[in-house]
Amino acid sequence: MLGFRFNNYSGEKGKPPFDTLFDIFKELVVHTSGDMPEALSWLTELDKQFNITSEGYGIGDFINELKEKGYIKEDNEKGSFSITSKTEQSIRQTSLEQIFGKIKKSRKGNHKTNYNGIGEDFGTSHKPYEFGDLPENIAITESLRNAQINNGVDNFMLTEKDLEVLETEHNSSVATVLMIDISHSMILYGEDRITPAKKVAMALSELITTKYPKDSLEIIVFGNDAWQVQLKDLPYLQVGPYHTNTVAGLELAMELLRRKKNNNKQIFMITDGKPTCLKEGDLYYQNSFGLDRKIINKTLNYAAQCKRLKIPITTFMIAKDPYLQEFVAEFTKTNGGKAFYSSLKGLGEYVFEDYTKNRKKTVR
Repeated sequence: MLGFRFNNYSGEKGKPPFDTLFDIFKELVVHTSGDMPEALSWLTELDKQFNITSEGYGIGDFINELKEKGYIKEDNEKGSFSITSKTEQSIRQTSLEQIFGKIKKSRKGNHKTNYNGIGEDFGTSHKPYEFGDLPENIAITESLRNAQINNGVDNFMLTEKDLEVLETEHNSSVATVLMIDISHSMILYGEDRITPAKKVAMALSELITTKYPKDSLEIIVFGNDAWQVQLKDLPYLQVGPYHTNTVAGLELAMELLRRKKNNNKQIFMITDGKPTCLKEGDLYYQNSFGLDRKIINKTLNYAAQCKRLKIPITTFMIAKDPYLQEFVAEFTKTNGGKAFYSSLKGLGEYVFEDYTKNRKKTVR
């Protein structure tokens, strides 16, 4: 368990033992990239250290209940376990609660545009009734007040000119590509940076799937190359022995967004390092020593291309090196996007707050 620090566990009083263990188990599945034997081994070690189970309910009982409830499945031929899609969805829901729950306590988080139009939610402003307005949108109190002012109490009548309706707020749809750096530096120096990035991706996916189904989210990872990953793949993402080919990531992100019909398109990029790699034909051009002008210029060219296509890039930089921050500042200026220099602890909040704000910026 090198690289992780666990504190004394204090579970919720009265919580069923299965639920307590399942919460821990889901965290371990993400940390181990879906390695079931390792996750169960860690859970057993944690139980030994912190006495999570009791004489009446042990880890064996928990494993049996996982199978009974459809959270894991057993391969009888190989004698191994694997998690099911039910567990993957539960992990995404947990990630959403952990990250987005903190934000919605302080703000409503409604993803609205600044323009009025046909929508599902009411705004705070009113307008005179016009032919075609829905009857259910009539503001009763204001309409009755208008009728009293216009016609008096003795000759009270409600006419069309007295009616006011609540204006609805037009809901926009947004196409987002989330880029996750999986280069080797994401686990260097004993700091696990890939797990928070995976949690953010899972939480954002769950939010869009459940609350904003008209939005789209594509997730790509980039190391020496870049490739798209599916929702079901997220718990299993691992860092590889890769350099950082930011150009490949941006190129793939732009290609995915070109296929979208949404007016609003954006790229979120989570990274902790500088671009260190380009692909030239079948060969890789790599340089990890400082900022290589050839690599940097190509990266900035893609930032400028995104700007011309009206695709803002928001960079979430989880590194504090001054020279890297200078590069991100130049990259952001070239694109006209934004940059956040975030700690791992605040990464999720930054991503979700920016997603909320960006949805309000609709191209008419």
